[in-house]
Amino acid sequence: MKRIVYLAFFVLLMSQTGAAEEAVDFSTYFLDQTLRIDTFHGGDNQEEEIVLDKLYLQGAWAGNPKNLIDASGFGRYQVRLHDGASDRLIFCRGFDSYFGDFQATTLAAAGRRTFGESVLIPLPRHKAVLILLARDSGRQWRMLFKKELDPANVVANNQKVDPAVLVIPARSSGSPHEKVDVAFIGEGYTAAQEEKFRRDLERLAGIFLSQEPYKSLADKFNIWGVFKASAETGCDEPGYGSYKNTALEASFDTFGLERYLLVEDNRRLRDVAAAAPYDALVVMVNHARYGGGGLYNTYCVLSVDSAEHAYLLLHEFGHSFGGLADEYYTSAVAYENVNPIGVEPVEPNVTAMLATEGVKWQALLTPKIPLPTPWEKARFEELETPYQKKRQELNQKIAGERKLGNPSVGLENELQALTEAHARDVERLFSKSRFRGKVGAFEGAGYTARGLYRPMLDCLMFTRGTKPLCRVCASAMERVIRFYAQ
Repeated sequence: MKRIVYLAFFVLLMSQTGAAEEAVDFSTYFLDQTLRIDTFHGGDNQEEEIVLDKLYLQGAWAGNPKNLIDASGFGRYQVRLHDGASDRLIFCRGFDSYFGDFQATTLAAAGRRTFGESVLIPLPRHKAVLILLARDSGRQWRMLFKKELDPANVVANNQKVDPAVLVIPARSSGSPHEKVDVAFIGEGYTAAQEEKFRRDLERLAGIFLSQEPYKSLADKFNIWGVFKASAETGCDEPGYGSYKNTALEASFDTFGLERYLLVEDNRRLRDVAAAAPYDALVVMVNHARYGGGGLYNTYCVLSVDSAEHAYLLLHEFGHSFGGLADEYYTSAVAYENVNPIGVEPVEPNVTAMLATEGVKWQALLTPKIPLPTPWEKARFEELETPYQKKRQELNQKIAGERKLGNPSVGLENELQALTEAHARDVERLFSKSRFRGKVGAFEGAGYTARGLYRPMLDCLMFTRGTKPLCRVCASAMERVIRFYAQ
């Protein structure tokens, strides 16, 4: 009987997606305040569940009150809010999560884990129904969590801004309701390093606004720096046996991948971030080791003193703000079976070319370009195989020396030189490619060598280095910017 009820519910739910085309009047359904909903999200590779933790009332709603329904379909998860009286869909956002990443790894087969997560919604004026959905293996939505929210009876912590948190307006273009608000959160900076945080903030803001499409749309952004001093510099490095007392508990080696850098404590992050309005969070880790990560509509993280900090910022922001997929397929990753065969990915820059009406970026295709588009794939893989092997060996040696307390600067320099030489080799190969600069469908994307395709030969989401987003990725990012900014 329960399955029949759920089926009927989802038929109704899916039929209401057309409401996305009719603007929701913000003042009719919402107060200008943010409701933060903290949950515990747990499970293994087969099952998951979400349990409510706490509710928090925060400052004014930072989002665009004219665009409350996100119809992009990006993300493994989705939060929906329905008006309690009419059942109308009045708010919708997709997102990814720490647990979602965990479930896609081999670690999830070994046992259950639970992670703290948050979703932010504008505070309902009247009774409303909150629904959290997850995608199944076929990319179809299923319900994970449902709760009635009655503003008259909501028991929420009226969150006060932590007096130890400093907010620095780095770029101001207008009201948070009308702009994309990006909060750069400092991690692993001591009180004595506040000035370094300010310099790093200015440097990263400059890099961000020098890249298209952000450069041409710079007037659509507010950028905030958010600083809370840590007791120690840096962050955790479990693979090196090094742990630091920091404000957010960021850590390398997430899910066993040495370069994967995420924030371990969601509540700490959200409590600090609450000091500023934000549509997107960027966590600046005060560290020189290469690493980063990005979760769609959650946050992105980067090490600010890495030689490749500019790439890390722009690549990871592509994940966290635009829902862009990784286009590379030769690097080691923690995931398995992220993109099942025969299922079209939801991300805008990767396709299995299953649609009969054309490629998902059909409007941007170069006229008469062959599909799939030929490229130097075999030669590229010949360069990648020894490079990835050598890179892994050097990372293991560095970890070994660090665990023993020995200096590893020589090995780190060797790794950086290897990376730069490989980038030059790839650039030489691509410089002679027939379809460089053209939009087509190039096989090899989304951690998969066969059957998935990316839009252009190269892109910031494909290889490391100083380069732009491809036309499809840039176009997708521009659509998201215009969704948030008036």
